[in-house]
Amino acid sequence: MSTPRLLFLSAPTTAFADLCVFLRCQSFQVFSIAIDSESSVILNGLEHILPDLVIVEEVCSGADRALDVATEIRRARPLLPIIFATRQGSESLAIAVLRAGLQDYLRLPIAPLDFLERVNEHLERVAAGRACGFPGAVKRDCVQMVGISGRLRETKEYLTRAAQSNCTVLVTGETGTGKELAARFVHESSSRRDKPFVCVNCAAIPDSLLESELFGHTRGAFTDARETQDGLLRAADGGTVFLDEIGDMSPFAQAKILRVLDTKEVCRLGETRRVHLNLRFVAATNQDLLAMTALRTFRQDLFFRLDVAHVHLPPLRERRDDINLLLREFCKEFAPMTTGEMPEFSEDFLNALVGYDWPGNVRELKNIIESLFLMRLPHKVGVEYLPMHLRRCLERPERLGDERSRLLSVLLETKWNKTKAAQRLKWSRMTLYRKIEIYNIADHPPEANSSRNPS
Repeated sequence: MSTPRLLFLSAPTTAFADLCVFLRCQSFQVFSIAIDSESSVILNGLEHILPDLVIVEEVCSGADRALDVATEIRRARPLLPIIFATRQGSESLAIAVLRAGLQDYLRLPIAPLDFLERVNEHLERVAAGRACGFPGAVKRDCVQMVGISGRLRETKEYLTRAAQSNCTVLVTGETGTGKELAARFVHESSSRRDKPFVCVNCAAIPDSLLESELFGHTRGAFTDARETQDGLLRAADGGTVFLDEIGDMSPFAQAKILRVLDTKEVCRLGETRRVHLNLRFVAATNQDLLAMTALRTFRQDLFFRLDVAHVHLPPLRERRDDINLLLREFCKEFAPMTTGEMPEFSEDFLNALVGYDWPGNVRELKNIIESLFLMRLPHKVGVEYLPMHLRRCLERPERLGDERSRLLSVLLETKWNKTKAAQRLKWSRMTLYRKIEIYNIADHPPEANSSRNPS
């Protein structure tokens, strides 16, 4: 992606000048136009600058003027993301901003790093919109996979490439890693994005109902078949079929799915005429299908047809740098449903989230954050608000000792090369540094005594 271009519409004396300097130091191209300029000047500036993001500031109680400008930009460039910034926020103004179709609303003053995070969130959506086939604009409903870790970036890049073809995609990973989200990401990033996305829970359909549910049936095809119905596969024609928990399918169901993958044809129960469908398949499982083929509990020919584009989603313990970002995202989701306020979290609370191994992965984290908003939270939320099982797990001395010993061992093996140590441990460098500090490990290799003694 080329260098992002940001356009500020503000007063000449605004404190945004400091933010502009800060963003230029972060390698952004930053432009500014006075908010009180003629509309024609602002719109002409848009045509010449071609910004990726516009920030409109309300100054000197000029909310009406700022909102009018933002609305004019919205009409001229419907998909261009716009942030509305104000020092005198109110509920009525927030509602007006929402109704105007603007992407974000923030209160000033704001810390430069927090502002940078908000800007990057919108630019990521711009990039996702381009990947979804909307050059130069954001696709509003394009599915987001939240995270900045190297593992997740690689996963998203691979899924984006796979989405451009029509191949079958197999998504594997532990429970709670977001396999359905990955399937939706593939669908929204493909040319089928405006067609149906149909989820089939392979573990929930009994063999006796499988053909009726997938292929449909005619009136009178069996007892209680009072009217003709299309199945799930016909409903997905032109779009994507997500086969969730495909590892739990019975041998009978596997044979039926295999035929559909081969022919893309379906026939209602009670009919003999086959209909060709335009379908793309994405399958997901938390099981090792290759091992299941060796045990003959999963068909080998079906595995080979599914395993075209294969992506394994990393567990949350291998992408700990994403935990704080996910925390923020879930807070934004749940806060409006309860208090409407974003809580502040203590350092101990954040360290506990990063230190926990998350056997339930992202789903477990989301459930814990949702449960927080059912309580009366103080201004600053401490570790005591976390579930007891999580705190007890973190307090186990043997767990801490095992991890410290493993970290020391890898550092010694790599001669204190932190890049190699992080790769060996499957951690990011930031996680490695954090663990070194937590376990009070000297930030340098111990020197051999012989190197200090004179010969």
